[in-house]
Amino acid sequence: MVDDEKKKEPQKPLTVRRLMIENFRGVARGQVDFSGHTLLVGGNNVGKSTICDALELVLGPERAFRRPIVNEHDFHSGQYLDENGVPIYIKIDVVLLHLPEEMEKRLFSKTRPWSDKKGGFVDVEGAKPEDADAEDVCRALPLSFIGYYNRQEDDFAGGTYFSHPIQEIGEDDEQFGKPFAGLSYFPREWKIQCGFIYLRTLRTGRRALSLERGSLLDTILRLGDSGKESMWESTVKQIRALKPAIGDIPQLEEIQKQIRNRMSRFVGLSSDADATGFFASDLTREHLREVVQLFLKSKESNHSVPYSRLGTGAVNALVFALLTHIADLRGNRAVIFAMEEPEIALPPHAQRRITKYLLSNMGQAIITSHSPYVIEEFELTNVNAVSRQNAVLSSDSIPTDAIKYRTLRSNRRQLAEAVLARGIIVAEGDTEAKMLLAATYAFEKLDPSNEYVPLDIVGVSIFDAGSQSNIPRWGPFFNALNKVTFAFHDQPNAAWTEDQSANLATYQYNFETNYKGTEYLLIEEVPVSVLRRFLTRVSEHPDYPTEKGYLNNAPNDEEVKKLAKEVLKAKKGSGFAAMVIEECQALEELPKSVKEFLTRVAKDMALPKLEGEGTDEAGKEGDQLNGLLW
Repeated sequence: MVDDEKKKEPQKPLTVRRLMIENFRGVARGQVDFSGHTLLVGGNNVGKSTICDALELVLGPERAFRRPIVNEHDFHSGQYLDENGVPIYIKIDVVLLHLPEEMEKRLFSKTRPWSDKKGGFVDVEGAKPEDADAEDVCRALPLSFIGYYNRQEDDFAGGTYFSHPIQEIGEDDEQFGKPFAGLSYFPREWKIQCGFIYLRTLRTGRRALSLERGSLLDTILRLGDSGKESMWESTVKQIRALKPAIGDIPQLEEIQKQIRNRMSRFVGLSSDADATGFFASDLTREHLREVVQLFLKSKESNHSVPYSRLGTGAVNALVFALLTHIADLRGNRAVIFAMEEPEIALPPHAQRRITKYLLSNMGQAIITSHSPYVIEEFELTNVNAVSRQNAVLSSDSIPTDAIKYRTLRSNRRQLAEAVLARGIIVAEGDTEAKMLLAATYAFEKLDPSNEYVPLDIVGVSIFDAGSQSNIPRWGPFFNALNKVTFAFHDQPNAAWTEDQSANLATYQYNFETNYKGTEYLLIEEVPVSVLRRFLTRVSEHPDYPTEKGYLNNAPNDEEVKKLAKEVLKAKKGSGFAAMVIEECQALEELPKSVKEFLTRVAKDMALPKLEGEGTDEAGKEGDQLNGLLW
């Protein structure tokens, strides 16, 4: 009785669990695992958009309307035939979890038992019957998109199929030997039930707000309007019956008469007066879909203009407003929503708001982004770092088990920036982090060769570990994200343990100074003249530790060094160490240890130079451009 009264657990939303790609664009093969909402991060051109496009080929209900559905450039290396003229196939596999109850009931024979603990299907060869009864096992729907060149039709073709079960077919069947042999077709009606929507970057202003098939407005019509079947027919009739008709314009009437008189000599035209005529359009539904546009009045101008004339930020905001409406229309029919770079042309607060909405109202949000404001809104367990090497695509989730959850939460902003970086310097503390940042800019400014490029330009982020003991634990964490990692810290107070040494070995370059503190490094490696300038400058700083006293009229070098060390110790973590660096007026005045470390980082993270680059200012601008394009 108690069991009967227990409420059922809420239905989990339909989600993509796994994506596997073969021979699609820049990916020869690859696999991406999703854990509910997923943020895809990574450098440019690693395959984030390819992932979204692959999902659309499998699940997008409107993609099938595109002709051809794939083309030459969608095949890896552009090869759609092998050396013998045999078709090479694009194959994209998707695993869906948590099907709605009615959908799972009707498609049960197409599903397979899936276990997250085992990371795959449990009905494989060698499995035991009881494996399917494990607590974490659920039904999963495997689907496959297969694209290929049809030599007989001299065209490209493709479609989505149920991957299971595979029916046996005879050798005389025309599908025998093909990847889709024995598979049944996954129709558009089921794709609509999946609720997949894909919003591409920079295409929102051209198509998302039009009435073309697959646009957001078309989606709203399909979801919420009961008279859509007659809408276009009614519109066509109204245009045809336009009064006064276009052809009734006096100037056009005269042209019609001239055409009738001339053509009647050669062609048998009707004797009716309207044997020739002008109409507002060619009166097809598809034409109307293309030409009908949404007009808007902004508050400032109060004049209707096509939506495409609005600013990019306003268009994106309008797109987002429509997305919220789509989510409301679907209600409990959850949406699998993929979106590229929601940060385009939007300020930080709008980025946060959009991301929060997507995470709260979409069944599954799959987003690509380069914005720390977007990244901060995601749980780190849902962030996937995408990489591609030798045409093999992979994604790695953040290894959150290595770092306490509270630590991860308190470092969200730092981690968001680090996830986007090519390389990461893990600094012992705030003092070291600020000093290195000041030093990289000073190095650039003072380098007479004009060759040094600062850290941020080559994509290196500085991460404040918080303490010396934290340096080892962050090494494996960032290494798992395929980042080039560097450590910068003082000599330890006690010898590193065996585990700490092993973690430090995960850094590409582990730089340990010869000093017990940064203030000692600065006092020993910066000229006294720089320390004098520093003390003169900070004596007027509101945070100056007045209890340490000030420089007297003629202090000797030892007195200057002693006072500078006391001031730096007293204001550790306040940015005073960075101020010492800022007082350096020549490259030789920068600390030797810091220059050595920054030179090594610059060498390891160097970007290829643009053709014709030199060592002049133009060449340096080329270096910086490379940094922006990585």
